[in-house]
Amino acid sequence: MPSLSSQLLAEIHAACFETPRPWSAQEFDSLLSMKGVFLVTGEGPSFALGRYVPHECELLTLAVAPEARGRGFGRAMLRAYEKEADRRIALKSFLEVAEDNAVAISLYRAEGYSESGRRKHYYTRPDRSKIDALIFTKRIKHT
Repeated sequence: MPSLSSQLLAEIHAACFETPRPWSAQEFDSLLSMKGVFLVTGEGPSFALGRYVPHECELLTLAVAPEARGRGFGRAMLRAYEKEADRRIALKSFLEVAEDNAVAISLYRAEGYSESGRRKHYYTRPDRSKIDALIFTKRIKHT
């Protein structure tokens, strides 16, 4: 898989997100320097950023450049993230997603994630209104 600079990660992220707000190159640098954080990249350009702590992984973000959507890159990135979670012997994966992100929610459900919670007023939109985050989890099946 191709390597992406923090600046390119930030550019892709900014093209994909308003809510939650896009992350800067410095934020990507900071995250990538943290213990347990890993990046998987793919075509599109696309990427997934995860964090491992003993027995679980969190999908921090998944992004597919707008011009590459609808071609399965999001699903490929989610599966690559899960493969890395499996490699690290995680027992479960979890993520949070804005409650109005229907495309992402549909992908997560199709890939076996189930809603396990809600964080009220978690995200702030550009207009300063609040939106809930849904928490999804999935058991990682080791091969």
